[in-house]
Order: sequence, then C-alpha cells, then structure tokens
Amino acid sequence: MSFLEERKIGLVNKVKLRLGEILTQQGLITKEQLNHALETKRPGQKLGDKLLESGDITEMQLMEVLQQQLGIPHVRLHNYNIDQSLLNLISKEYARENLVLPLKKEQNKLIVAVSDPLDYFVFNDLWLSTGFIIEPAIATKDEIRQQILRHYERENLAEQFDLEHEPETSRDLTLEEETSPVVKLLSQVIQQAVVEKASDIHFDPHEHHVVIRLRIDGSLRTEQTLSKNIQSSMITRIKIMAGLDITEQKIPQDGRIKRKIEGRDIDMRVSTLPTIFGEKVVIRVLDIHSVSNHLADLGFEDHQLNAFVSMIEKPHGIVLLTGPTGSGKTSTMYGALTRLNQENVNIITVEDPVEYQLDGINQIQVNPKVNLTFASGLRSILRQDPDIIMVGEIRDEDTANMAVRASITGHLVLSTLHTNDSIGAIDRLINIGVERFLVGTSLNGVVAQRLVRTICKDCVVSKEPAEREKEIFAKYNLKIEQVKRGKGCPTCNQTGYKGRTAIHEVLNIDEDVQSAILNNQTSIEIQKLVRDKGFTYLFEDGLRKVQKGLTTTEEVLRVAVE
Repeated sequence: MSFLEERKIGLVNKVKLRLGEILTQQGLITKEQLNHALETKRPGQKLGDKLLESGDITEMQLMEVLQQQLGIPHVRLHNYNIDQSLLNLISKEYARENLVLPLKKEQNKLIVAVSDPLDYFVFNDLWLSTGFIIEPAIATKDEIRQQILRHYERENLAEQFDLEHEPETSRDLTLEEETSPVVKLLSQVIQQAVVEKASDIHFDPHEHHVVIRLRIDGSLRTEQTLSKNIQSSMITRIKIMAGLDITEQKIPQDGRIKRKIEGRDIDMRVSTLPTIFGEKVVIRVLDIHSVSNHLADLGFEDHQLNAFVSMIEKPHGIVLLTGPTGSGKTSTMYGALTRLNQENVNIITVEDPVEYQLDGINQIQVNPKVNLTFASGLRSILRQDPDIIMVGEIRDEDTANMAVRASITGHLVLSTLHTNDSIGAIDRLINIGVERFLVGTSLNGVVAQRLVRTICKDCVVSKEPAEREKEIFAKYNLKIEQVKRGKGCPTCNQTGYKGRTAIHEVLNIDEDVQSAILNNQTSIEIQKLVRDKGFTYLFEDGLRKVQKGLTTTEEVLRVAVE
C-alpha cells in the first residue's frame, strides 16, 4: 500500500462528522449560513474556503475545527522555532505554490505545516522527494506565507551593497536585472505588503537612513530601516517599474505598476514627492480580489442601506459621498456602480485615478497635461448620451455646477466631496458657488463615512465598560453592559484588531429637507429637522457597532466626534 493510500485511509477514519456539522454544533455558523454557503460555492470550491470568503468564520476558527475533525495538531507559527537546516528539503517554489513549510524532524518523520490537511497528493509528493514519512500540522495560509517569506526569501540584501560609496550614476543598469540585490529587496517588500494585506508602502527618507513602513488596517507600522546609501538605487528601481522619469528628482511624479504576486494580479499606484532628505515614495497597493463591490458588505445598517439604495435608484439627481482621504468612499462608490450596472444603462466615469476597472462601465482617467480635468471630462461625457455619471471628486465651482446641472437634466450623478459630515455638504456646495435653489432641487442624498478597525475574532474577550463609556452611550439613549476587546494574538500582530468596517451617516433629502434648503434654513435647523425623523449621527452609528461587538469605543472616538 502506498503512502498516499495509507494517508487517505488514516484521515478518513478520523473524520466522524462533516465540517459543516461541527461548525453548526459549536455555534460558529447558523444552519442558514451553512445552506447558503453550500448553495453558492463554486464547483470544486471547499466549504471551508467559501465560509472564509463570505466572512462567516475566521481562518483560525477553521483550523481549530479541522484539528478536532481530523485529530491533526494545529500550530501557531508566529514564534515557532523552525529548523533552518530542513528548508533545503522543500524548494521555495514548491513551498509557495502548495503552502507547506518544514518545521522539524523526528527520526524518520518530517513535521510539515500545511494549510490543507486533506491534500493527499502534496503529502505523497513530499514523501517521494524527501524520503521521510510526512506528519502534517495545520497552520493558517497567512502564517505559512509570512514564514516562507521570512525564512526562504528574507535575506540581508542591504549588506550586498557597497555601503561606503554612493552609485556614481542615478541609473544603474543592474536595476533592470531580476538578480540585482536592490530588485530582490524591493520585490520582497512588495510581496510582504501583499501577504500582510497592507494598503500602502511608505519609503521615508531620513538624514542618515531610509525607513520602510506598511499601512495595515489604517495604521502605519515600521517594517525595515535601511542604509541611506540604498536610497538612490531603490527609488530609481521603483521609477523604472512605474515608467517614471529617473532623471527628474525635483518635482512630484505619479505612475503605475502591475504585477502578479502570490497568484493574484496586483495594481500599484506610485507617487513620488521631493523632500529635504530625498524623494519620498508611497505605493498604494490595489488588490482587486480583496475588495468587495457589494453594498451589503460595506458596513451599512439595514435602514441605511435601504435609504442609500433608494437614492441611487432614482432616475436623476445627485448623490454625494463625503469623508477624508482613506475613508472608503471609492469602495462605496464602486459598490453603487456595480449595483446600477446593467446592459440597458450607459455609465461613464471620470476619475483621478481609475483605481479598479469595472466591466461594462466606461472609465476616464483625468489628465491635466492635456487639459482633461473633471470639469472638461464631464462636459464631454454629457455629449456621450449617458444615463449615469460618476465624477471622482467635486473640487471647484465649475465641476460642481456642471455636476448639479447634469443631475437636473435627467442624469443620475454620483460624486464625492470633502466635508466632515453629511449635512455640511449642503453648505459646502453653496460656498463653492452653486445656487441654493439648484442644491435644493438636485440633491438626492448625502452619505458621510469613516473606516474603523474591527476587533480580531481570534483573541476577542468581553469586558465591563468603563464609566466614561457608559456616560457616552447614555447620551444617545444606548445601553451597554459588556464591551468587546482584542487582547492581541499572532493573527492580528498583537494589536487586537483585524480588518476594517465603515460607519455611516445617511442624509436622505426628502421634501421637508428640500424645503428647508430652499427657505435658507441653517445647518443646525436642518439637523434638528432630520433628527426628529430618525437621522443617525456618524458617531452614533459607531457606538451601535461597538454594541454589536464589531469595534471599540476608542476606534470610534479616533475617527468621529460626539
């Protein structure tokens, strides 16, 4: 009997209950969630992967259930003492492709971390190639990826540079060769950012060194500190990848990089900025596979979602999204466009930049060099027989007036505006230069939003709320008996947070609000009017998410004011 057959028989004998049955028995999912996952999973897709994709369970919960189901130990690789001498038994390429990692050797057995304990063919391959009996240990995919990056690929490449001498020319020909140390170092940094789901990579020049930081779940974290002599070569390599002018160092530049990393197509936006210590570079990492374009996944409460959908499904008018940079406005905008995208509708957008490409939608990239601005682009769009128009941002009077007039001539217009709350968007439009009567007759509604970090599900604990928290909740007639906190674990890098969700403030412009705008009523009077109709403040929506155990009061106070 082959090793493959023995492994299959041994594991099958251990399986007493199906995965779905164990998950429902332990209360991790409901029967409705299980049935929905079984009905909607793709052909060949495993149930566990579908539940992870839909966010019903965490990968750590899945690992613990598989441990119970199969009797295979579950390991945390964060502080695991991996035997470095075993790495040459499994090639880097095979480890990355199959997500396996050798951990330790016990006589004729090789303990291997795997993400899929039922992949018998991988076990058989490893048995044939190493000559050892393979004993699997279950670990999460992210932990295995991080450890492969750390043990196989993380080299001290900085030492391979001549640190005493700066390159004589800004363009080193080796910067286009994949074997160049600076190319390998940069590739590792980008790969790590993708593995750890970072949204941005910062290359910060200082007087004597260069700091590389990753923005993960909205917070920056220092990753590496490199010698100052690496700065020139690294910035030049980034510019080569992004198609920028490597000889120009005194003006800001913008570019784009496309790469396939970890089996996924990754789009990166590159921005350079001259500082007193050299050029600072920020790379925005856009992973289209990790972004949901479904409105139901964006953190709306049911009544808020219904109000927003009613705004965007009107045949004409303008709908605004407000909030600072990085508040998730683009994701909400794309979610709205995805919902509205139908064969019989002509949707055209003008954006700066086009972050994600949407099938069936005509997207225009702003280009000031050829005088293609939001205003001129919008003017041209109106000659293209559009039904729905999306303007990336309203920045000036010309764009604002064009957007508003388009909305009252039979078009639905979606756009963003920089204001602190939803009601403030009314005054902002008027201050820009839009006539008050046009604001009142064109506006369908305004949504203000912020992003808050969500509590890590793998280390969540319940605690008694502080007196200050009780006072805050009492102001909004909300009761709180227990609050959730993340105590910190390897999954969340000891932060207590993993992932983000949005808090919203949805202002529906009905006849009463429209009348108040036209009658020159102040923001405070409009606020009182909508409050009597059940309007929920941004801060209040955040508190309701604290009630549900999704985030913490500290996070809400960080992004919103009482």
